[in-house]
Amino acid sequence: MAFTFTDSNVEEIIASGKPVMIDCWATWCGPCKALAPVIDELAEEYADRVVIGKYNVEEEGELSNTYRIMALPTILFFKNGERVDRLTGSQTKETLKAKIESLL
Repeated sequence: MAFTFTDSNVEEIIASGKPVMIDCWATWCGPCKALAPVIDELAEEYADRVVIGKYNVEEEGELSNTYRIMALPTILFFKNGERVDRLTGSQTKETLKAKIESLL
């Protein structure tokens, strides 16, 4: 199951230096709902190596403001505490896996 990022934990997890993938989503977003099972599968596959999770932009706001999230879904990738990539819109599992592998 994917990790749940909140404004109170996201900066600490990014700063840990471990590779991080954050799916920014909302309940009203159809493509977000379609992507959710893929995010959960990837979170299980990479459980020991990458923190993969979801950030609900309806309930949280700081990350959205910091990284200027304007469209959903937006997926942010971090390595060594720094944002290294960003994808917007629906993505395939293969595309996401390639991005995750580049973090390792």
